[in-house]
Amino acid sequence: MEDPKVILIIDDEVDIVTMLQGLLKRNGYCVLTAYNGKEGLQKIAETKPHLIILDINMPEMDGASFYEQIYDKVNKKAKYPVLVLTARAHLGALFAKLDVDGFMSKPFELDAFMKEVEIIMTKRYGNPAARAALGIRQKQKDKKKARKVLVIEDDPEIFGKIVVEFTNRGYDLAGSRNGVDGLDHAMMDPPDMVLIKLGLPDLTGDVVALKLKRLPKTMDIPLLVYQPYNVRVDEAVEKVLCEKAGIEMIVDSNDSVALLKEAERVWEKIDRDEECKHY
Repeated sequence: MEDPKVILIIDDEVDIVTMLQGLLKRNGYCVLTAYNGKEGLQKIAETKPHLIILDINMPEMDGASFYEQIYDKVNKKAKYPVLVLTARAHLGALFAKLDVDGFMSKPFELDAFMKEVEIIMTKRYGNPAARAALGIRQKQKDKKKARKVLVIEDDPEIFGKIVVEFTNRGYDLAGSRNGVDGLDHAMMDPPDMVLIKLGLPDLTGDVVALKLKRLPKTMDIPLLVYQPYNVRVDEAVEKVLCEKAGIEMIVDSNDSVALLKEAERVWEKIDRDEECKHY
């Protein structure tokens, strides 16, 4: 049996690292992480990765400086395959000249990210497992109609678990750390559902839900507001919050399996209602 391919993620955003690490592990890859270029150089001194996922804007040593360290000027290419991730979309032309294997602008769809990873791995190593995973993911995506889910959660660990659970079932995930960013994301790229933590660091989840319900572009999007199972809101208070925010209930769990089950319950109801309209 072929040993799993090693992927090194170099990014200073903890939530992105957690999200991608869980996603890649779920797809059979061995994943190493580093939070700046200096840590990345230490990692590749210890092992040779089959692919490096590289952010550009990082402390201590940024992605561009790291890339210079692994760039072979004689052969005019990097010593390792590199997939660049950055919020600076204008850098695409620069890295194209440097012959990186892939370039993606943040924010990006996880399904598109995995497809790009598997294309690179297949081109480099003729990876049959990657080709098989790509086919499975396409079937899952067709089945779920590529439904997009926006998760507004400030805990990287909880967010990572939700990402793994939902993407494993074929959904496209995006995330925001707070309510303001979540509202902006929903306006720019309206998802098919929004999962909102009640206790966010800036706006509370019910306020975010209320704002989404009042905006024309997002008012019809299903919303799931949730809280950790050990943090309960008084029933009377919860009733007021739900009425104010225009939601059915607050889910008393931040467990990824429970949230997926509740999301699919909501979608089953929506699908049934849509079918009834045709009769």
